[in-house]
Amino acid sequence: MANWQALIREQLEKDREASVKLLQEWVQSPSVQGAEESIQKSIAELLAKMGLDVDLWVMAGEELVSHPYFVSPRQTFEGSPNVVGVWKGAGDGRSLILNGHVDVVPAGDYAQWSDDPFSGKVADGKLYGRGATDMKGGNLSSLLAISVLQKLGVRLKGDVIYQSVVEEESGGAGTLATILRGYKADAALIPEPTNMKIFPKQQGSMWFRLTVKGRSAHGGTRYEGVSAIEKSMLVVQAIGRLEKERNDRLDDPLYAKLPIPIPINIGVIEGGKWPSSVADLVKLEGRMGVAPGEQMDDAKAEMETALQRLAEVDPWFAEQPVELEWYGARWVPGDVAQDHPLMEILQDKFAAVTGERAIVEASPWGTDGGLLTALADTPAIVVGPGVTQVAHYRDEYIVLDDVFRCAEIFALTMLDWCGVAEGPAK
Repeated sequence: MANWQALIREQLEKDREASVKLLQEWVQSPSVQGAEESIQKSIAELLAKMGLDVDLWVMAGEELVSHPYFVSPRQTFEGSPNVVGVWKGAGDGRSLILNGHVDVVPAGDYAQWSDDPFSGKVADGKLYGRGATDMKGGNLSSLLAISVLQKLGVRLKGDVIYQSVVEEESGGAGTLATILRGYKADAALIPEPTNMKIFPKQQGSMWFRLTVKGRSAHGGTRYEGVSAIEKSMLVVQAIGRLEKERNDRLDDPLYAKLPIPIPINIGVIEGGKWPSSVADLVKLEGRMGVAPGEQMDDAKAEMETALQRLAEVDPWFAEQPVELEWYGARWVPGDVAQDHPLMEILQDKFAAVTGERAIVEASPWGTDGGLLTALADTPAIVVGPGVTQVAHYRDEYIVLDDVFRCAEIFALTMLDWCGVAEGPAK
């Protein structure tokens, strides 16, 4: 039997320079929402050269936009195609999806970056630029895992489905479109930036908007009005109590190291129109975390109940109840059993490559894995080379050695999960 690990590592090292150059090109393509076409076409061409069956399409249709899990600030997606490449197996093996997104968040104020946000600069073993860690470096790990096995003459039994999707940063419409197009597998790996930790569970989340009403009056006689700003403070306190209640009952050991496993964050507050007037309206916008295994509708119901209880704290809320709206982005929670066969293989290969035991935790944020697990019957595990702390931050970077370690782990995992139909002689 071939010494697959040595062969894979040797081939990855041979390809390292060209691989880093490819990642630079990807990062230098500023694929913010609506501008992903260039990088997606180049990925489609590359997958075709590798012999994969390539599907490049712009998602559309009533089935997508009317789906209960569809979330996006837009309804049409010109300039933002999806790409799927299928490496067909010989048969009689388990299939695997490698899912990653190419859309990146805006770079923000360029002046706060040390270099151009899309420079792709390499220094001290790191590659810098928006999207390097979230998550083009992880996407490269997936691609290299396929490429290295092909170069070693391997043919797997099961299919490997490489998905390069859009719209993840807005809630997952790209991956939803792949599911509606019929793509599913026996399991999936998603190389989001986890610092190489393995996340079999992932938190979901939903955006909400609260409208708090008051009664206007002149500031000189403010006692004749009801300040929506003051009432909003009671609302914030109620949200805090709800957050504590939800987290106090969560005893999942994979969340043990997180001080607040499923936070409720209020990120926007606006209200009042004039310094000398009592504010009659305040809007609060935030994000509600959803625990793995929890139904999103159940979480919504808890929020609604908490707001209804405000009338017990202050009679004003019986007269003017807080209005609750669920809007904007949403990520579905995901939950894969720790004894799932892919988890066992993944941890074994991690130890073989790194010489260390993998850290297994639950993700503090959502990914497209929740959609795959819930809608495509494809258990999705999140693990990738990116640096969690610099995702969406200025001077975003990825450690290049981790990209290649992840590729090696994925390649070895694919051999065991999908099965080997043929390969080189020992």
